[in-house]
This record gives sequence, C-alpha cells and structure tokens, in this order.
Amino acid sequence: MSAASNLPLRDVHLPPAPPWWPPAPGWWLVLVALLAVVALLWWWRARRRRREQRWMRLFDDGVALAATPVDEVAAIAALLRRAARTHQPGAELLQGQAWLEFLDEPGSRAFSDGDGQLLLDGGYRPRVDAEAATRLRVLARRRFLGLMSGRGR
Repeated sequence: MSAASNLPLRDVHLPPAPPWWPPAPGWWLVLVALLAVVALLWWWRARRRRREQRWMRLFDDGVALAATPVDEVAAIAALLRRAARTHQPGAELLQGQAWLEFLDEPGSRAFSDGDGQLLLDGGYRPRVDAEAATRLRVLARRRFLGLMSGRGR
C-alpha cells in the first residue's frame, strides 16, 4: 500500500475541443436541405416569371395584330374575356356595368369609372381615339395578368 500512495496524482485530462472543420454529418444534412429549399424557391419563381412572360406575350401579340384602334379595343375585350373565363368560369358572360365591375381591381374603379369604359362599345364604334386605346391597353394588360395569375378577387 505504501507503493501506491507514492504515485503522483494528476487532474483529469480533457480531450481537445473538436475542430469546426469538417462539420459533423448532421450539419452537412442541414446544408443540403437548405440548398434544396433555396433551389426549389428559385425554380418556382423562375417558372412563375416564365409563365407571366408567356401571358404578356400572348396579350401583346393579340393586340399587335389589330390594324386600327377599334380592332385593338375588340382584341383587348376578347383577351380579357378569355382571362375572366380562366379566373372564374361564367364571368365571361357578364355584360355592361357588371362586366366592368368584375374587371375592377379591389379598391379601384378604373374600368367602371375610368378608361376601361371604352370596353363597352369601343369595339363597335366607327372610330376610337388612339390615345384612349393606348390607355386602355395599359390598364387591360395589368388586369389580364392579374386574372391569369389568379390575383383577381
């Protein structure tokens, strides 16, 4: 026993702290999951952007085929009715003021009380002011995109 009591005793030795690199396997999984989420969000936004560009091209090409402002108003009316049918079946059958109120965006009366009133009879007039048709095109293009993307009512 006397030999054991002569042994020098030392404090507990702790292992060195783990290095920060390379990370543990769980952190690699977190990184992969995070990259997958970012890639999925990027893909979803790119897909949505391509779809909106396709709708804008459809609208612009349909209106560009019109030779006169009267034909332009008629083409805009037809495109808005197609978009309304896509957004809410049966909405393309609305007539008059009910049609214009359907086209109004929430909080706006641009169709009911503004430039959008040209849609009621502009396609049937002998002449339409080119400036009024241009204002209608700008207004209708925004509403067309809203209806096609489901951001209507």
